[in-house]
Amino acid sequence: MERYICIHGHFYQPPRENPWLEDIELQDSAYPYHDWDERITAECYEPNTASRILDGDGWIRKIVNNYSKISFNFGPTLLSWMETNAPEVYRAIIEADRESQRRFSGHGSALAQAYNHMIMPLANTRDKYTQVIWGIKDFEHRFGRRPEGMWLPETAVDLETLAILAQQGIRFTILAHWQARRIRPLGSDNWQEVHGGLDTTMPYQVRLPNTDRTINVFFYNGEVARAVAFEKLLDNGERFAKRLLSVFNEGRNAPQLVNIATDGETYGHHHRHGDMALAYALDYIEANKLAHLTNYGEYLEKHPPTHEVEINNNSSWSCAHGVERWRTNCGCNTGMHPGWSQAWRAPLRDSLNWLRNTLAPKFEGRARQFLKDPWAARNDYIAVILDRSPENFDRFLGQHATRILNQEEKITVLKLLELQRHAMLMFTSCGWFFDEISGIETVQVIKYAGRVIQLAQELFNESPEPRFMEMLAQAKSNIPEHRDGAHIYEKFVKPAMVDLLKVGAHYALCSLYETYDQHSRIFCYDVYREDCQNRLAGTARLAVGRAQVTSQITQESIKISYGAVTLGNHNVSGGVQVYTNDDSYQRMVQELTGAFDRADFNEVIRLLDQHFAGATYSLRQLFRDKQRMVLDIILESTLAEAAEDYRRIYDRHAPLMRFLKDLNIPQPRALQAAAEFVLNTSLRQAFAGDNLDLEHIKALLGEAEMAGVPLDGEGLGYVLEQTLKQMAEKLLGQPDDQVFIGRLDAVISLVRSLPFEVNLWKVQNAYYRLLQTVYPGYREKARQGDGEARAWLNLFNSLGDKLQVRRGKNG
Repeated sequence: MERYICIHGHFYQPPRENPWLEDIELQDSAYPYHDWDERITAECYEPNTASRILDGDGWIRKIVNNYSKISFNFGPTLLSWMETNAPEVYRAIIEADRESQRRFSGHGSALAQAYNHMIMPLANTRDKYTQVIWGIKDFEHRFGRRPEGMWLPETAVDLETLAILAQQGIRFTILAHWQARRIRPLGSDNWQEVHGGLDTTMPYQVRLPNTDRTINVFFYNGEVARAVAFEKLLDNGERFAKRLLSVFNEGRNAPQLVNIATDGETYGHHHRHGDMALAYALDYIEANKLAHLTNYGEYLEKHPPTHEVEINNNSSWSCAHGVERWRTNCGCNTGMHPGWSQAWRAPLRDSLNWLRNTLAPKFEGRARQFLKDPWAARNDYIAVILDRSPENFDRFLGQHATRILNQEEKITVLKLLELQRHAMLMFTSCGWFFDEISGIETVQVIKYAGRVIQLAQELFNESPEPRFMEMLAQAKSNIPEHRDGAHIYEKFVKPAMVDLLKVGAHYALCSLYETYDQHSRIFCYDVYREDCQNRLAGTARLAVGRAQVTSQITQESIKISYGAVTLGNHNVSGGVQVYTNDDSYQRMVQELTGAFDRADFNEVIRLLDQHFAGATYSLRQLFRDKQRMVLDIILESTLAEAAEDYRRIYDRHAPLMRFLKDLNIPQPRALQAAAEFVLNTSLRQAFAGDNLDLEHIKALLGEAEMAGVPLDGEGLGYVLEQTLKQMAEKLLGQPDDQVFIGRLDAVISLVRSLPFEVNLWKVQNAYYRLLQTVYPGYREKARQGDGEARAWLNLFNSLGDKLQVRRGKNG
């Protein structure tokens, strides 16, 4: 019997980008990281690119890229974020697919995914086509090859979706075993009802109606997948391997494929160090020749289907009721809020369906003025999304436009296609998955609807918002303060909306606190400064100027004039308006700078109100990241003053605090707060330095221990990890620097003694790479009697011991 194992990871995150900024704003809930994509990358996506395999003593004996040995898919929207924000991880994922092609007979392990995780059976036919086409083209752009398979979001399936997959050249997909209805041997007329007893160790063929096409389906082993996701099977890599091997039927001689599929985040985010259990299990199976590791494409080539299957239409892997979780109160929920109702799901979907269906004919009618086939153009628009350059957009128009378009018409076409993009994004599945309509995932899809409404208002001179809000009001929140979907739209969506004037206001207010170049990038907007006048009087500042603001997404552009002032506190005021003429602009500049130069700040405020009537802004309107930056600047002197007060209190009373601790008497809260603030702040500063003062850090740690001060381990560990990352990069760049290796050795010794965990991942990776590349050369030189090489080896070996990395028998 030939035994094969394939593990599939579905790596995906709900899109979190602000629809108007095309980027993720600061998310405090992800502390100490900037946002949840960054946090989960650090906990899961990155560790799987260099996962540790440990020996019996817990030392690293091998570092491997898990992606090269498993089957996987990444959501296109997640990969888009990763390409910009985690490029090393992105490159390692792409390289893993190339490596898997070498490993698995030319078949890459990466699968495509329907573009933005829309529940396909609930989508209309046009959206199904676009989702599949965008998923394929995005995949080709990133991986440089055609995909063989495609992951269906939540494995939600119907025959129409399978037919579209097959029509677009997709050979297979993956489903849960309960999504099979009945099977029969190929060529047989006798169907057998499955009733949950499906053999998942072989692929099946689905015949598609009204066509001679077929598509192949792999059904994953649900019991093992459930144990991986929910039963702590990843606590032990060897146990994981043996559980996979236990599925094989020893009484069958035919080839068998044991395959499982889970959320990829299982391996590191949901289960800490789950990536290591995966790496160990795969290594254990390979090293002991217990089965062949494979991927679906390779197995399908070697062992084509022998049986046909009929699927359960409108079924999925995460809803016992088919696909009802994404449109009704079917009873499926996270279980975290007993008593909460999900009756809001139906009116939410109804309102979004209405919005899409109402605007579709308007889109088509307007777009036909410029495009030969608006829906074909939408299918190809992914090429523009992947490359927003004007030159690429002109190539797109060369294929789809009815004639040469002027700039205003190009902007209209882009707005029409962006309306359609967001009309699909608003059906991202995560909006219905969780328990409450005010949750961040659901608010996100309503934000996409808000962007659709804004574009519709601009394109069609009428607003669908009133009717949409009326329908959305039927979606009732479980939290009284949030009331319903309409209130949530007013509370969370409208304040997030952005136009070019608001971008200009952001630029104006930020120019009080940072120096911009002539050309600046603010998220997906370009700002070209044409003129500026800055004034400073103590802590008061004034900025006035003129600039061109352009959207990279729609190419829409306006020229603005602006003025902004701060008197050195959080009361910041600014105004912005569309530039009219030079006379008005010069008068505004002269009046504002004149009043400021006279220190007549009340007059400055009055003039701002006069010149920018109805278009004034405060810190509340700043985009979140810059808002935090500006507030940090404003708070700097206040916090410095408070820190000095805390420092004086702590320095004066530290001996008393130690005495109280010796007597086991609780610390007064005021003294405890002062000590906690001072010591955590001091350690944070010490860890962030380019040249770590180890003695000073040890002294601070000693103080904290004596005072019984709780340390912010998560925050301090994060700061120190960033410093260690820089040191790892320096080690790779200067591997011959013995002084630096000795310095790093001392730092790692300190890290090992800390009362909180610090991730040494980056340094270990750098060390392991040098072990494969630089180390052999030094070892050979040392064998030939080179004293410098021997000294280097001694330092390098010592560092390896601190990092707990094995160097082999000759180390």
